[in-house]
Amino acid sequence: MVKDRPGLDKSVQEAIPSLVVVGETFADQDGFVVANDMLERFPTLPIILYARQDMTGHAKSALKAGMTGYLYPPLKMEDIVNEVQRSLTRARKLGDWLRREVKRTTASLEEKAKISEAERVKLEAIISNIQDGVVVLDDQHNILLANRMIRDIFSLGDNPLLGRALEDVITNADLSALMARTREGALKYHEVNFDDGRVYNAQYTPIPKIGGAITMQDISYLKELDRLKNDFIHTISHDLRSPLTAVFGYMELVERTGPLNENQLEFMRRLQGSVQHMTNLVNDLLDLGRLEAGFDTRRELVQPENVLKYTLDVFDAQIKKKKIKIESNIAGDLKPLRANPIRIRQMLDNLVGNAIKYTPEGGRVRVEMSMQENQIVIRVEDTGPGIPPEEQNRIFEKFYRASNRPQGVEGTGLGLAIVKSVADSHQGRVWVESKVGEGSAFVVFAPPRSSRAADQAMIIFVERDAPALCFFGGAATCD
Repeated sequence: MVKDRPGLDKSVQEAIPSLVVVGETFADQDGFVVANDMLERFPTLPIILYARQDMTGHAKSALKAGMTGYLYPPLKMEDIVNEVQRSLTRARKLGDWLRREVKRTTASLEEKAKISEAERVKLEAIISNIQDGVVVLDDQHNILLANRMIRDIFSLGDNPLLGRALEDVITNADLSALMARTREGALKYHEVNFDDGRVYNAQYTPIPKIGGAITMQDISYLKELDRLKNDFIHTISHDLRSPLTAVFGYMELVERTGPLNENQLEFMRRLQGSVQHMTNLVNDLLDLGRLEAGFDTRRELVQPENVLKYTLDVFDAQIKKKKIKIESNIAGDLKPLRANPIRIRQMLDNLVGNAIKYTPEGGRVRVEMSMQENQIVIRVEDTGPGIPPEEQNRIFEKFYRASNRPQGVEGTGLGLAIVKSVADSHQGRVWVESKVGEGSAFVVFAPPRSSRAADQAMIIFVERDAPALCFFGGAATCD
């Protein structure tokens, strides 16, 4: 028996009691508070409340507080023994139930741990034996897992990798550029090049609550196939140019040999149109081959507003024929551009020509050229049909043409591929923005006269009203 709270705490600390009887008040403290404190430490401890008199409220409060019994005078020995035995039995059953639950839960956790470990070993075996390079990183870019292929790709040998920072283990400029772009989110395509000619396509995928994963596939053979394809196209195009020129020349001589009837003249016109289309295709292929081969090295100062003026003059007849309304606004403070004037003219001819070509009769084309934050901005808007969203990421591919193009609109399918190659050869980039039924926008960045290409750029917009999506020809973001 204890008479004060320090004595109670000391007694409980020395030995956990089998049963506690507490009065309504204990050493000037509420008995319910004392009981609650003890039950927080020992949830299965049987506690009996001793009240001065029988009251329904006391019994309810004792049960709510978690006590196991309730005594009040007049007391009989039999009543006390029965209440104590009942409380001890209840506490023992509660303890047995808790032990069974703990044992069952522990067994379940052990079984789950075994399964988890088996799954982890299976996962590691799968990742280690796939032919793609895989490395898993935490949110600090420390390596959590790296398979054998990653070691082979970067010639890491058997050096320990786990827990080390990726940039400390692998020194590759392209991979570092990939990691710098990870804040953009998931990345589906990023080339990683090696001095020995190997090329890998790397993807980055964020993993919630872990970090991210990088996977790499060897695309060296695809690059080689692309090179062979380009060489083949360039060779065939070069060999076709001479016979096409000869055919075109003889067709002109036919008319000089004598008068032709109306049907013959119509056949000659159709033949000339077909030969001219083939000649344009061959010329475009040759130009594209030169650009992709890196032969375009000519650079001089170019005033973009003059190039644009020549471009609009070339299409003047088409503009009048289709009754297109031209709106232009060219600022007077434009800076010169250091570029190949022929290629810039070619790029503008393709962009503006497409805007005019796809604008319906009686439509509108708006041309603007201005300086914005030390950047040249050329904007050409039209009211064409737009490009479907699922096709916008392919619009710069060779020979690709939108599925919703108007009937009768001819083209080689190489114009936008040339635009992209011109932009790339001038350290620029290109993308498209478009909305079906409202129009399209082509945007080209290229460095102006300043040598700091990152600080200044020429931006060319060829818009067909409202924008919707961006496709990148370079590594920069589109706002």
